[in-house]
Amino acid sequence: MQDDFAQQWKRVEEMLTERFGKKPNMEAILFLIGIQELNHIKKKFTKEQKQDLMHVATCTLLSQSGYYEVEGRDKDGWPHFKEVQPVPKMSMPEQERFLQEHIIAYFDDLEGR
Repeated sequence: MQDDFAQQWKRVEEMLTERFGKKPNMEAILFLIGIQELNHIKKKFTKEQKQDLMHVATCTLLSQSGYYEVEGRDKDGWPHFKEVQPVPKMSMPEQERFLQEHIIAYFDDLEGR
């Protein structure tokens, strides 16, 4: 089980490394998912917009497990989410693993589209 997870995470990292030329950290992965979900590419994002993109990514990822759902989009096309159920309390390593599992599922779903 642990080896399977490690292999799946490595596959995601390798795919992103191949695409962008360097191994991304968690923030970079969330930023990329946020841009994908916003579906609006700009050359520059403000610091606040980057934080918002990572929030969009996190909500998108956690919507896979029913913690959030999309309420709609605002006039600028930004998705807005509502919490459906609280995310369980976890330690930092557990949170990272939890997000990684959701990231793996997200990219698996993208490949299946």
